[in-house]
Amino acid sequence: MRIALVQQNATEGLDANREKGLAAVREAAKNGADVVCFAELAFEPFYPQRHATPETLAKAETIPGPVADAFSALAKELGVVLVLNLFERDGKETFDTSPVIDSDGTFLGKTRMVHITDYEGFHETDYYVPGDQGAPVYETSAGRIGVAICYDRHFPEYMRALTLAGAEVIVVPQAGTVGEWPDGLYEAELRVTAFQNGVFTALCNRVGTEDRLTFAGESFVCNPSGEVIARAGTGSEEILYADLDLSEVERSHAKRLFLRDRRPELYAEWLARK
Repeated sequence: MRIALVQQNATEGLDANREKGLAAVREAAKNGADVVCFAELAFEPFYPQRHATPETLAKAETIPGPVADAFSALAKELGVVLVLNLFERDGKETFDTSPVIDSDGTFLGKTRMVHITDYEGFHETDYYVPGDQGAPVYETSAGRIGVAICYDRHFPEYMRALTLAGAEVIVVPQAGTVGEWPDGLYEAELRVTAFQNGVFTALCNRVGTEDRLTFAGESFVCNPSGEVIARAGTGSEEILYADLDLSEVERSHAKRLFLRDRRPELYAEWLARK
C-alpha cells in the first residue's frame, strides 16, 4: 500500500480549500498512491479555536453531501481510497467525522470522533456530539483501515478496539499546533501504539497560521515495529508518501506475542472495579 498524507493549509475560502484538496488527490494518485488521507477539518478553518456561534454551526454539512460527493466521484475516477475529515451535520446534531471512500467511489462508512475535549483554542464540546458509530474498521481495496480522529488517539482502549476489529493501518486526522508535542511526545505515543498493536499508524496534521492557532504539520507514519518511516516538514504544505508492507502486520511482535497472550477476562473484572 502506498499511502499519501495531504498536509495543507485551510483558509476562509471553502471552495478554494476543496479544490486544493481535489488537486492534491490527483497529484497523489499520479504519484502512485493507493490511499489518500487528509487532516482534521482539512477543507475549512479550524472552527473550535473560538466558541461556536449559530453561524459557525450552520457550516456543517451532511455526509454524503456536496464536499464528500465531489471526493467520491474523484475516488472512482482515479481508483484511490480516500480518508477525509469533515464537519458533519446529521439532523440537529453535529460531529467531527471521517468518511472513508473506497476506490470505486463507494462510501464504506464514517468514523465520528468519540472523545470530545474543551480547553482554550479547542472548544470542541461547542461543536461536536460524541461519536455513536463505535470504532469501525473498513475493508478497502488497499487494506483494512481504522480511523482515530485527533483526541481519540490518546485513548489506548480506542486504539486497541481498532486493532481487535482487524485494522492494519490506523489513520489519525489531526489538528496539532506548533509546540503542542514537546520532546516528541505525540510521536512517541503513536510509535508505542503501533508497536503494542502491530499496526501502521499514520498521523496527518493541519498546517498554517489561522485566527488563534498555528498548526505544525509534521505528519508522520510508523510501522508495526514502532519506527517512524516517513515524516513531513514543519509548517510546509506538502504530500507525505509512505510505502507500507502490510505483511509486517502479521509478523509483528504484537500479532505473534502480545495479542496472543492477552487476558481479557481479567481486564473486564478489574475495569468493573473502576
